[in-house]
Amino acid sequence: MAKAAAAEKKRLEKEAQQAHVAAMQADVAERNAALEEIYGEIDGLLAATLEVDDFVDLESLRVTAQHPAFDRSDLEMPVPPPAPVEDPPEPVFEAPIVPTMTLGRKKKQAAADEAAQQDFERRQQEWREACALADSERERLSAERNTLEEERLEQLQVAKREYAEACELREAEAASSNADLDQLIANLGYGTADAIEEYVAIVAANSVYPDHFPVEYEASFDPTTAELHLSLVIPPPEALPTTKGYKYTKSTDEITSTELSQKAVKDRYSGAVHQTALRSIHEVFESDRRGLIQTIAVQVGTSAVSPATGLSTDVIFVAAGAARDAFMELDLSAVVPAATLEHLGAAVSKNPYGLVPIKEGGVRKA
Repeated sequence: MAKAAAAEKKRLEKEAQQAHVAAMQADVAERNAALEEIYGEIDGLLAATLEVDDFVDLESLRVTAQHPAFDRSDLEMPVPPPAPVEDPPEPVFEAPIVPTMTLGRKKKQAAADEAAQQDFERRQQEWREACALADSERERLSAERNTLEEERLEQLQVAKREYAEACELREAEAASSNADLDQLIANLGYGTADAIEEYVAIVAANSVYPDHFPVEYEASFDPTTAELHLSLVIPPPEALPTTKGYKYTKSTDEITSTELSQKAVKDRYSGAVHQTALRSIHEVFESDRRGLIQTIAVQVGTSAVSPATGLSTDVIFVAAGAARDAFMELDLSAVVPAATLEHLGAAVSKNPYGLVPIKEGGVRKA
């Protein structure tokens, strides 16, 4: 038995160790998959937008007030009537019977009749009093129910009024939103600067960047030149992970990580900068089907602590310009973003990861 117990213990320990190793390996696989997903999204910033149509049909933004169901259905049910209160049964007189052969029967019969009558009268009095109490209880319960019913009706009226007011507010908000949308559509038809800037903001809001690489937009439109100025702020270099991968060492029972090379980290961040610039230009031109925007001047940068001064500063990594017709001829699915920016005559930082800004100078539009 001792040998069997020891063998069973050894078997269970082995299974537990195997389960632990499997769990650690699964943890490593999950971490590596998460890293692969993050890096895939960053490396595919430009490709991701080429798969979708960036045009926004403003009519699709028209809203209809959505009203929830009235949530006080409990008040719509009348207060149930009280449980019935029954009168006690009316007493019945029962004449006493004195046996015929009893001595002094007549006298005893008379006395018994008198006692029975008195007892009957007493029971009748108690019955009348009980009936009076039952009447009083019925009146009390009825009054109590009537009071509760009045309170219910008052609460129902208040709840319905509040519900109607909330519905009216939602309808008013929807009408206001649609009125603003009508105004935007009309102004966009006239090509006003405010309308174009608002439309570009909608397009930018629809541009889904990875959660770990958010991008902020600012846009201004010059109607005299039909040029849109775009300013994009991307995360600083330290926002991107630098881990190459994870591994589990069974002998030490540890999960360790290896770091990417400095070149790989720099190249990935530079690639994200270049892709962001081209992606923003592409999205705006593709969404502007009427051709209201003829040229785009874009800047891509970040807000970070300067390694030289230790102060928070804005660093511009890319300043590029593009004309609609020439840019729309590009096949962005087959380009090298850095080469495309060079083709556009853009000013590009030589080391965005090191927070090196672009050199001052003009940017031609290709």
